Amino acid sequence: MIRINLLPHREAKRKSRRQQFYVLLGMIAVLAGLIWFLGFSFINRQITAQNDANEFLKREISSLDKEINEIKKIQEQTNALLARKRVIEALQANRTETVHLFNELAKQVPEGIYLRTLVQTGQRISITGYAQSNARITTLMNNLDESPLLEKSTLVETKAETVASRRLNAFSITTMITRQTAAPGKK
Repeated sequence: MIRINLLPHREAKRKSRRQQFYVLLGMIAVLAGLIWFLGFSFINRQITAQNDANEFLKREISSLDKEINEIKKIQEQTNALLARKRVIEALQANRTETVHLFNELAKQVPEGIYLRTLVQTGQRISITGYAQSNARITTLMNNLDESPLLEKSTLVETKAETVASRRLNAFSITTMITRQTAAPGKK
């Protein structure tokens, strides 16, 4: 029988396979490193792009917040001006109210009534004075209720008093002013 020694051949094959294994292992390591580097670079680019987008949005939001604050200030100024305008219009509409009130009182106060005080609080008017009789006080109240400027007359009190050696009835009446609205064409 012929003996063939295959040991060096097997040894060479093992050595060759070992080299192939190490080369393949190195290539896989390089490929894995390359894949990791590409993935890391891609993710970093995405993070950087998102951070840039977030910063842009923050700048835009802050500029919009400033604009919103300016708009609120302008609205407050507008509301203040409108409130002033309403006050001026109300004063303009009612500026002759006192003159009309005194004219109306002069027309409605019957003989035998002497007015002592006239106090206006808002739309409410308190009238105090002296009358020769209770019938004249009733006539005054009826006249005030029939007046186009005054309404809701109420007798608060009446009592007998002696003034300058004359017996008179002191009275106190409250009434309300009916606000006159200005005609649309008048200013």
